[in-house]
Formats: sequence, structure tokens, C-alpha cells
Amino acid sequence: MSEEKKGFFGRLKAGLTKTRNSIVRGMDSVFGGFGSIDDEFYEELEELMIMGDMGVNATSDILERLKKQVKEQHIKEPAACRQLLIDSICEQMQVGEAAYEFENRQSVIMIVGVNGVGKTTSVGKLAGLLKDQGKKVLIAAADTFRAAAGEQLSEWCARAGVEMIGGKEGADPASVIYDAVNAAKARGVDVLICDTAGRLHNKKNLMEELRKMNRIIDREFPDAHRENLVVLDGTTGQNALVQAREFGDVTELTGIVLTKMDGTAKGGIAVAIQSELQVPVKYIGVGEQMDDLQKFHPNEFVEALFDRPEAEAAAPDTAENDSE
Repeated sequence: MSEEKKGFFGRLKAGLTKTRNSIVRGMDSVFGGFGSIDDEFYEELEELMIMGDMGVNATSDILERLKKQVKEQHIKEPAACRQLLIDSICEQMQVGEAAYEFENRQSVIMIVGVNGVGKTTSVGKLAGLLKDQGKKVLIAAADTFRAAAGEQLSEWCARAGVEMIGGKEGADPASVIYDAVNAAKARGVDVLICDTAGRLHNKKNLMEELRKMNRIIDREFPDAHRENLVVLDGTTGQNALVQAREFGDVTELTGIVLTKMDGTAKGGIAVAIQSELQVPVKYIGVGEQMDDLQKFHPNEFVEALFDRPEAEAAAPDTAENDSE
């Protein structure tokens, strides 16, 4: 693990302290407090997981897998279930080998999300992350609705060392996308990241705006690989799922950026999301610094959540872990 990765892992581990106290401590008391594995044991675990924002679907899938393993392996002691449960949670969150395919292709990434979730800062951090991987990155500042959005994004672009197109308040977002797409083609850009307006209260307008942007990208940049990432605030728990579903109605989501995971008691939402939405968490953020957004690796997340020793958590992850 590189120094940067270790630093991020340390911040993630510290950030998940409240979640660990609310979920993991409760689980450990169930593992230690029951003399046998029975319906009541499973009910206690289920209640803890759902209350910990792990979601009904994910909890049900994880516990079904656990029950099957307990039966197959003839396990009698509740304490012996702990590792099986951890492995099952980790399995639930696997991202899949093709999740970061856009890194190897000329790509357009559309970033959506309501205001206040860390959308604009995530755009800047993602640009920095991709630039550090040797990519030529351009940002389209198509959130022209919110005052100072362009200014804020411009500051992040300067920090990331990437160029930006647009950003004037009141400009037509579709025209910003048009200019950015043509600039990306002319400059031989690897990844074009499009920041979009974060309003959901008028879904009809937002839907029409995104459709218009998509039509322009389809027409002007037909060979580009497409990603639609929704930024969600980890501190909002189940409300984040509601937002993701709303944006899923407006655009086809391919991944999730989960922000503000430092200091939340609702970290279980990272487990729930993929099962509830069938959309993987691809990036996770834990703070305000440029390197506080990183790729989401389920093994590292579970290691940080359950405070496992590193050797114990060194099970092979999906292919994208190895490509870094």
C-alpha cells in the first residue's frame, strides 16, 4: 500500500469510527451474547444491520448467504459467524472488473447530484485523481444555474491543474457541453468531466436539460465511452438512496461517488447502495483535500469498518485493485 493510500485508509478508518461504534460493536455483542445460532440470533443481526443503514435488500442477501454457509459448514458457535458475515458483506459490495473501463478509453463523465452533497468538489478531486494517472482531463462547467458554481469549480481546476470550459452564470448548459466536447476533441483529451446543475425540485426541467446534453454528446462525440456518476452524501443514509433513485429516473446511472464518509454514523449506506440500486459505488470521499477522494475498494472499506488486521483483509479484490 502506497503512502498516499495508507494516509487515505487511515482517514477512512477514523471516519468510520461512529459507524463502527453503532453497527460493529452491536454485532460483536450479538456474536458474544448468544449461546447458539437460532432465529433470535439472526433477528438481532438483521435489526442491527437495517438500523445501521445497510438496507433491507442487502441485509436480506447477506443473512441468506450466512445461513447457507452456517448450514453447509455445520457451524454451531455464534462467534464463528463473525468472519463469515464480514466476508459476506465484502462480497455484497464488489464493484466488478469493468467498473473503471472508462480509464482505458476516451470518455465523457457526466456528474449529477443535488446541491450540497459535494458535487463540485468531487468533480475537481476526480479530475486530480485522473490527471495523477497520466490522463489529459478537461472539465465542462455546465452547472450554470447556481451562483458561484463556476467560480468554485475554477478554483478546483487550478488545484488539480486541469483546464475548464464554461462556468458563466445563466449560460445555456447545453451550449457549454457543445463547446467542451469540441474542445476535448480538438485537444485530444482523454476524459471530459461534465459538472451539471444539482436541482431536483423541478425534475422535468432537469430531465430535459440532461437529455439535451446527452443528445449533443451522442451527436458530436459518438465514439466516447460514457459514464454517469451520481454524487451522494454519506451522512444522509437512506435519503441518499432516495436521491439516487430520483436521478436514476432522469439519467442511466453507471456509478456512485459517496462523499462525507468522515465522521458519519451512517457508513452502512455503502453496503446498501449496490443491492438497492444495482449501481456500484466507484469512488469514496473522506475530507476536503485533493487526495480525499479515491477509488472504492470493498476489502479496504470492510477492513476499515470492522477494524480487521491488514493481513486478514488481504483477500484478492477485483481486478481494478491490481491496476493501480
